[in-house]
Amino acid sequence: MAAFVQRKSQCLARADASRKGGLDEGAAAVVQLLNGRSRFCTTSSCSGRLVLAQDGTAGTQSCGIRKTNCAWLLVTHKRCAKDDVMTALEKATGDVVLKFEPFILHVLCQELQDAQLLHSVAVNSGFRNSGITVGRGGKIMMAVRSTHCLEVPLSHKGKLMVSEEYVEFLIDVANRKMEENTWRIDRFYKCLELALEAPTSADNSPGETGKNHSVYTRRRKRKTIQEQEAHTSPKDHSEEQGPVDDAETNLGIFAELMI
Repeated sequence: MAAFVQRKSQCLARADASRKGGLDEGAAAVVQLLNGRSRFCTTSSCSGRLVLAQDGTAGTQSCGIRKTNCAWLLVTHKRCAKDDVMTALEKATGDVVLKFEPFILHVLCQELQDAQLLHSVAVNSGFRNSGITVGRGGKIMMAVRSTHCLEVPLSHKGKLMVSEEYVEFLIDVANRKMEENTWRIDRFYKCLELALEAPTSADNSPGETGKNHSVYTRRRKRKTIQEQEAHTSPKDHSEEQGPVDDAETNLGIFAELMI
């Protein structure tokens, strides 16, 4: 516990290293909710964004927002208009890709069962690519992720390779994904509030934790065989029960693999 408290204190005291220098508006409520709890600490987040990214090896070094080996000709965390995209594409000198990147959140958790609780809420809220990693020294990280991304090439060496009509179609698809992303964040926040207000999983035994979080424990119903009619001679039947996943064992193996 002391190690977690120290990590959280250091993390929250650290300056925001993102280009924006602060929280995205769409992710702020979730981040503040988790950081207000003693057992969680967010380490990075993005509310979701639409990006026109140009390969930095082919384009100029002066246009757009630089990031690693690419330039962002356009980036927004809200719905996007066709005119904004077409104007940004006029700056293109290299290979340009239109991307939609959904909400992502990394959370440092005090105990494994805290990460399990968060994972369960995330998956049930639509973030089905979420996962838990356990590093050296017992550092437990929970990543909230989803798979409804979009990545489509538009330009090659500065030349637009698709029609404006297709660009408009892609923007409509991306905007609908942004709306879905916003809805999932809102659902995640509401479900998380309810989960955190309930009796904490720390007060439950490992067995009870497994029962409460069905995402980790899958049960197969026992098959029952009805007795045959009275005139039929009885036969011995054994109940067949499928394997029950042990949540802690599976996560323990996963942790060892990640280490």
